[in-house]
Amino acid sequence: MHGTGNDFVVLDAINQSLDLNESQMRFLSDRHFGVGCDQILVVEHALNPDVDFRYRIFNADGGEVEQCGNGARCFARFIREKGLTDKNKIRVETNSGIIILHVDESNEVTVDMGSPRLDPADIPLAIALEAKAYQLELENNDYTFGAVSMGNPHCVMEVESVKDAPVAELGEKLESHACFPQRANIGFMEVINRSHIKLRVYERGAAETLACGTGACAAAVVGQLWGKLDSTVTVTLPGGNLTIKWLGANSSVFLTGPAAFVFEGEIEIPTSLDNSLAKN
Repeated sequence: MHGTGNDFVVLDAINQSLDLNESQMRFLSDRHFGVGCDQILVVEHALNPDVDFRYRIFNADGGEVEQCGNGARCFARFIREKGLTDKNKIRVETNSGIIILHVDESNEVTVDMGSPRLDPADIPLAIALEAKAYQLELENNDYTFGAVSMGNPHCVMEVESVKDAPVAELGEKLESHACFPQRANIGFMEVINRSHIKLRVYERGAAETLACGTGACAAAVVGQLWGKLDSTVTVTLPGGNLTIKWLGANSSVFLTGPAAFVFEGEIEIPTSLDNSLAKN
């Protein structure tokens, strides 16, 4: 499946037994030896009685992460079209808390992503005091950025042109900067006007992707905090457009966009992998 080009392998762990290690996750994510994807989504039974499903996310490097907005939309379409639920409003537990998914008649999905977390300890960010903008130094250059958690950590920087932004080089270096104890997703934001931005995101554990839902939310929040954006923003990513709405303060961030099926099938996953493939 994909959401605006951010692609996923979705695994049903309700109707089959599933227990994959990191090497097997990397094999599955490998675009040459496996299926190929940015992230793996796992559909599981809920652990709590007041929610409908549990939603787990694994990056292409095999590491489990907390949240993915594009993946959440694909998750919603998957469970409805596979007959696992007929609800239009679905409560789902993730490693970062409960999210609510709304599916409309055109199969567009709106995700209630919850309130953004701005306290440095919650992001987490290795800076003591909360601020709208922060500074970090890298290789004798100073960078200004905004930081927010949308269930996962984001660093957002404004650039004059996303086309010319050094996403691969700078994103890789900033992702593991000492400011971010759990690493961070790095967003490069170009403000077109108060209701439209362009965005490219270097995702931790996956490099640059065609779209990042939580990254779009984070950029819209930071842009509002900086006084540059209105409450509803179109975010243009390499894979397409998302709509983000945030009314500020303690309000939830709402993410709306498409989710599409590409193909489905079966794959035999090796129980053991040679070292070269396991490290890919």
